[in-house]
Amino acid sequence: MCGIVGIYGKTDVKLKLYDALTMLQHRGQDAAGIMTCHNGRFNQRKGVGLVKDVFHSRHMNELQGNIGIGHVRYPTAGSSSPALAQPFYVNSPYGICMAHNGNLTNTDELMALLFSTDLRHINTDSDSEALLNVFAHELLAQEMTKPSTEDIFDAVGRVHKRCRGAYAVVGMIANYGMVAFRDPYGIRPLIYGQRKTSTGMEYMVASESVAMDVLGYTVIRDLDPGEALYVDQEGGLHLKQCVKNPQLNPCIFEYVYFARPDSIIDKVSVYQARLRMGKKLAQKIKKLSIYKDIDVIIPIPDTSRVSAQAIAEELGVKFREGFMKNRYIGRTFIMPGQKERKKSVRQKLNPVKVEFEGKNVLLVDDSIVRGTTSREIIEMARDAGANKVYMASSAPPVRHPNVYGIDMPSAQELIAHDRTEEEISSLIGADFLVYQDLNDLVDSVKEGNPNIKKFDCAVFDGHYVTGDINQDYLKKIDTERNDSAKNGSNKNELDINQSIGLHNSGIDT
Repeated sequence: MCGIVGIYGKTDVKLKLYDALTMLQHRGQDAAGIMTCHNGRFNQRKGVGLVKDVFHSRHMNELQGNIGIGHVRYPTAGSSSPALAQPFYVNSPYGICMAHNGNLTNTDELMALLFSTDLRHINTDSDSEALLNVFAHELLAQEMTKPSTEDIFDAVGRVHKRCRGAYAVVGMIANYGMVAFRDPYGIRPLIYGQRKTSTGMEYMVASESVAMDVLGYTVIRDLDPGEALYVDQEGGLHLKQCVKNPQLNPCIFEYVYFARPDSIIDKVSVYQARLRMGKKLAQKIKKLSIYKDIDVIIPIPDTSRVSAQAIAEELGVKFREGFMKNRYIGRTFIMPGQKERKKSVRQKLNPVKVEFEGKNVLLVDDSIVRGTTSREIIEMARDAGANKVYMASSAPPVRHPNVYGIDMPSAQELIAHDRTEEEISSLIGADFLVYQDLNDLVDSVKEGNPNIKKFDCAVFDGHYVTGDINQDYLKKIDTERNDSAKNGSNKNELDINQSIGLHNSGIDT
């Protein structure tokens, strides 16, 4: 899972890109990057770390240009190498850079064809670099000295034919403009907006609407599945559906965990969806024996807070903030490796003992993935004096790997895989555990937009919407991306700080 942004402005866009990436920081804390275009020259800064750590004043001064794209990375391939920080760049044709959120499911096939048939060199094992080179090859194949809008849309259409999986993409073509597109299933979010200035209209594309809110852009709408957006060098906006029979099957985990509650994705308010999740879960709890036994409801900050408030209101039980959060620790779900996650939980959360002492506590979390965090938090609640500790999850049991860009590749690392709810409850140390029902979760989100007929719920039900996932593929990504693979990755490579220039037919470095 990553965050992407692209801006076509009438003035310099580097500070806008920085602010937008800061608003999207929750989507990726491993690396960040910005690339701008000024007089046909691409200027770039990217590196490992948070946005505030990657970009300093001297870097920002070099990022001139009224068009630019940005990326915050959350690794799904077991590596934190600076070489995998985005955006990526190719010089042929024209000079193209691209940032990608999602995960391709046919990367190996693409890599082989790019090398043997397209005769293109791929410098990393990143599916994002493969996607960029597919787009570049399809644009080059049209053999046009100057690409037209239709040429660009045709290239996107060919990308859809060759690439499978999840991808929301934003890119730039030097001297021509900004392009963005979304996969034919709309698995990953992508939204665009505009802002009127005294010198003309500016356009922005981003993973979530909150990035536009902070910059004063008016949200127009989500890009449809398979749709492409192109803003030409003169500021003309062009939109086209580039695939036949698109289907909107957004990832439901966006609403459960990844997206900010103040975002609107595919016309669904994340905040209201989480309220509905809490209300439906409370209705389930009312039917259980623990209902009358709960003294206080405490959220595990931050993403569960909205659902927990709805549960408390529906049950008529006190809602209290029982854990204080250290804002300088990253999201523990994103931490690679069990030891890192366990250590991070204790650094991140500290209990308010008065809210636990002698009480039967219902802890509410958005989901339970590996179970490591839940076990630590329940132990912390008991250490703080809780009498009984019940656990509620706003999402159903996560039993299956994710292949579309979320770091859940290994079934064996999912605590709910091949286990009953009673077994899970025992493993995490809860006195009782209650999960949201999948139908209730789907209804909670779908109520915000009845036109969404189907969601990607693969982590819960094992049904992959792209229809190309088999056991061999799942076994392969398990081997490549489990915690053991991550712990063996090289994190000592040098930072990347480069400026790539395109001037006429030459490259300046």
